[in-house]
Amino acid sequence: MRTPLAIVLKGYPRLSETFIAQEIRSLEKHGFDITLYSLRRPTDSKTHPIHDEIDANVVYLPEYLYQQPLRLFRSIWKKRKQIAKSGVLGNWWLDFKRDRTASRVRRLGQATVLAAELPQHIPRVYVHFLHTPASVARYACEIRQLPWACSAHAKDIWTSPEWELVEKIDMCKWLTTCTLANTKYLRSISKTPAKIKLNYHGLDLSRFSLSQPSFSERIGDNPDQPVILLSVGRAVAKKGYADLLCALAGLPLDIHWTFVHIGGGPLLKELKRQATERQIERKIQWLGPQSQQTVLQHYQSSDLFVLNCQIDEHGDRDGLPNVLVEAQSQGLPVISTDISGVPELIQHSTNGLLVKSRDNTALSNAIIQLIQNPSLRKKQGLAGSKIVQSAFDMNSNHQDLYQLLEKL
Repeated sequence: MRTPLAIVLKGYPRLSETFIAQEIRSLEKHGFDITLYSLRRPTDSKTHPIHDEIDANVVYLPEYLYQQPLRLFRSIWKKRKQIAKSGVLGNWWLDFKRDRTASRVRRLGQATVLAAELPQHIPRVYVHFLHTPASVARYACEIRQLPWACSAHAKDIWTSPEWELVEKIDMCKWLTTCTLANTKYLRSISKTPAKIKLNYHGLDLSRFSLSQPSFSERIGDNPDQPVILLSVGRAVAKKGYADLLCALAGLPLDIHWTFVHIGGGPLLKELKRQATERQIERKIQWLGPQSQQTVLQHYQSSDLFVLNCQIDEHGDRDGLPNVLVEAQSQGLPVISTDISGVPELIQHSTNGLLVKSRDNTALSNAIIQLIQNPSLRKKQGLAGSKIVQSAFDMNSNHQDLYQLLEKL
């Protein structure tokens, strides 16, 4: 018999959240009967092949309450007695006094719709991200008196106020997070640290060819055979692409390279302008969002991978970016920074190079080092592939999640 489970997401499907899609499919294969509840409709024009494999029905909650007033009013009427008895309005009011925003009102409305429309046969709720989605799940489960659990990642942890993190952890049954750095921080502020579990996302190795990777001998001395640098990530501040462009512009003129960027994001137009200003635009290919198949092809044809992770002005940062794990699985040596969970994967000088965040000179030097040393690229690439296979296999990492959800 399949185990019914509701999963609450901020948006679905999303190209940048492949790790969530692979987890959903893995849960389905394990025997969970999943219904997805998304706070937002998709904005990406493409999807990954794994999205087509997912059987779960998707219910889109009202993204803006004024767009579906009848749905909201029906839900309020249907659950009016449970809302009154549950105490959810009092808890929401305490939250609202500390966060007087329209978003807080919208979360309560979405939660009411979720509580009204969640079928009786689904006795548990699991939510990705500890900020907005967890608020909706928390309020809905208060109304329905259901247990809920959460998976926390990066932005949801580091840009949420401490009071909100502490209270949500206290109210959920358990919480997983994807890096040791996240785990230590959340345990340090929580009244119930034992609830917090480390669970790396891992990688679905069946989707990434693990055949012997090929390594080029390119060293950047031939303009007809430039060294190919790849980066995959949204154009947002925490990815550090503005500083990466600065580092690339600082490379010696006699080193020939091509930089390939895959991903969308709000800063893309500005980054292209900066590349032109620095007179390196002819060396850059901006490919925009791409499917997982296309990304995989670029992992396999590139010489090194660069992700210049930073902490932005709002405190947002990456946890352990999945693209680093994906690149390593294909034997790509990587260059990244020593923040958050990145050092949990990248061992400096073993399977890649780590530099201090916002040190553009160090970043340039690391790029030069790997460009000019193909044997080092091969050594670090092979080491990275072994580390991914031994410690970041999704199927192994999901076993603990299965057990937690079955007991929820």
